[in-house]
Amino acid sequence: MKLLRMLGWMGLLLACGAVRAAPAEADVATAEEAITKVRAAARLLHDRGASSYADFNQRDSKWVWKDSYVFVYDCRKDRMIAHPMRPDLVGKPIMQITDNTGKPIFKDLCKAGNEARGGWVEYMWQKPGAGRLSRKVSYALAADVSFAAGIQVSAGVYDESIPIAELGKVLEKMSDPAKYPAL
Repeated sequence: MKLLRMLGWMGLLLACGAVRAAPAEADVATAEEAITKVRAAARLLHDRGASSYADFNQRDSKWVWKDSYVFVYDCRKDRMIAHPMRPDLVGKPIMQITDNTGKPIFKDLCKAGNEARGGWVEYMWQKPGAGRLSRKVSYALAADVSFAAGIQVSAGVYDESIPIAELGKVLEKMSDPAKYPAL
């Protein structure tokens, strides 16, 4: 009877918004999705160039999905090019941005994005709709845009436990057509 009463109270608290249910897996972006979206964004930037930057600033575009989004930045010119969730960052310097632990987010993203297959960077960032900082791990990749060196694309996953080494394995698998024929 106590359990039934407690479940009744929990249901009431959930309905009122006093307690939040854990997000359904369908609402949480995966590492595979982040890699796929970033690679597609890099292809779009290669094909359409700077004229496609505005596409990444729209909250209702295909570049925003589940609890993640693609953002575009210029490592060479030290500025945010497109960010659908934080339009206040667009056009602003990025290299001095750190998370609450002092980690230089964009310095690390720029370094990871220059690796042959791109790379992962872990930092603390506010998850959309959560109202608090969460561990975010973003995949960064350089984009070949005509007349613009230093452009990179990133998207991340909010996951408190997935090790960077596991994300590296996902990236390796997705970079091998024999292991991941979807590419």
